[in-house]
Amino acid sequence: MLVLGISPAHDASIALIRDGQLELFLKEERLSRKKRDKFPFLSLLKVKEYLGSENLDYCVLGSPTPGDFVQVEVFCEKLFNIKVETLCHQHHLQHTALAFYNSGFEESLVFVIDRNGSLISDMRESESVYYVKYPCSFFELYKTFWAYNPSQKYINYLSKKNPACEYSCSSAYNVTKVYESATSSIHQHPLENGKTMGLAAHGEDSKFPNFFSGFIPKDRYFTHKQTEFSENDKCVLLKGFDKDFSKEDYKEHADLAYQVQKQTQEVVLKLIKKFVDKTQVKNVCITGGYGLNVVSNSYYKEQLPDVNFFFEPLADDSGNSIGVALLKYRSLTNDPVPKPISTTFFHGFEYPTGGEKTTIDDVVNYLIEGKSVATFFKKAEGGPRSLGHRSILFDPRNKDAGNIVNLIKKREWYRPFAVACLEEDASSLFEMVDRSPYMTMSFRSTDLAKKLIPGVLHVDGSCRIQTVDEENILYPLLKKFKEKSGVGALLNTSFNLAGEPLVETPEDAKITFANSTLDYVWFPEENKLWIKK
Repeated sequence: MLVLGISPAHDASIALIRDGQLELFLKEERLSRKKRDKFPFLSLLKVKEYLGSENLDYCVLGSPTPGDFVQVEVFCEKLFNIKVETLCHQHHLQHTALAFYNSGFEESLVFVIDRNGSLISDMRESESVYYVKYPCSFFELYKTFWAYNPSQKYINYLSKKNPACEYSCSSAYNVTKVYESATSSIHQHPLENGKTMGLAAHGEDSKFPNFFSGFIPKDRYFTHKQTEFSENDKCVLLKGFDKDFSKEDYKEHADLAYQVQKQTQEVVLKLIKKFVDKTQVKNVCITGGYGLNVVSNSYYKEQLPDVNFFFEPLADDSGNSIGVALLKYRSLTNDPVPKPISTTFFHGFEYPTGGEKTTIDDVVNYLIEGKSVATFFKKAEGGPRSLGHRSILFDPRNKDAGNIVNLIKKREWYRPFAVACLEEDASSLFEMVDRSPYMTMSFRSTDLAKKLIPGVLHVDGSCRIQTVDEENILYPLLKKFKEKSGVGALLNTSFNLAGEPLVETPEDAKITFANSTLDYVWFPEENKLWIKK
């Protein structure tokens, strides 16, 4: 059975599922070179080229809003000569399906903490909790909405329709919207909440009201030209947030970022504890856009050590093409066999490359000399984290490593970096509470890390970790780097410049290489190297 799943909104993507296995995945931004691009027309053309004369059995479009993406539906029907099924009221269900089927759990609670889910009546999905078990049983336990003018009549209707589910609605804000109020205040797109997470570590726990007790953090972007506040809304007015801030003038912004990080993760933790206690189910999946918050993920794991967590690596909307395709496949087949995720290296295609001959010893020597090395290997990472196939690497022993690489990438000064670390060495460098192969958690550093790898630690001593085992292309490089330097870790960040998608093709790599101060691009499969002339 061949099923094509389409996620057409921001972070648009397609997923081709054959007999329950992911065969092809494409994010539109990687082809169009427009970050967070929607309308995946280029991706669909690539699918047509890939399939040749082979026909699809099913095509499912997971639009979050009725009618908004009809042009994608029409284009797809003409291209593949197939009727497209549109699921526009199941956005959170698609997030849920992806996380559950990727987790390998046979039963699980799934928490979807999302910014804008499906538009249902006059309301948007905010947070959802599902109980799921194989092969395809999804039970809705909890759902909140946000709305401009909440429809209590519709909430009452839902409650009568499904009395086993708890429903609620708030005006203008939810967990993720509270979070993005701080993101908007620093003049970033509401989807760039990772920047707020980085800035939060520079803040302090100063006095702020409870944002979930009627107070709404308000700035000129928070309403997103959609929401009008009623006279009963109590707003926290933030002074001076109508201008960009500098490294010398950041404290108020950082304190707000700290507070939204603190308050939102506490609210989500309470939700997790409530339903774990209520159901006694100890397998928990976290997904939705907020699921990419590595600080929150570590917080849940620390607070609930007896819970088995799975943090979905493609928690944002780009993963929903896979989710909707798997949902269709499992509902049709009742396939009972778990197929947990084993890698995120499934984006796109493999490409021929070139360059000068090199060895892994040469690459390690360049890193030890303080040079920056980008990697380009086979298929790219499907998710937002660079895990070795499209990475920029740097020596973390250099205390200025972060500043140097921020300049290479042309990023903001407060942005943190991640580290790729030999799995067997991770516990000596960080206070590990779990493995982290997909870089979905951050951990506090040990005294040894502060001594050996100061250049990769954030201002609060934490670091986002990728634990690297023998299956990863970085493993032999890290082993050789440790042999020569004594440290089995490297700064690891994505191979792209600020505001651009991850590089996909050698041509993308060439442009990024030319427009930055990167020293080398390494092609491990062929042991070849591009050298800055």
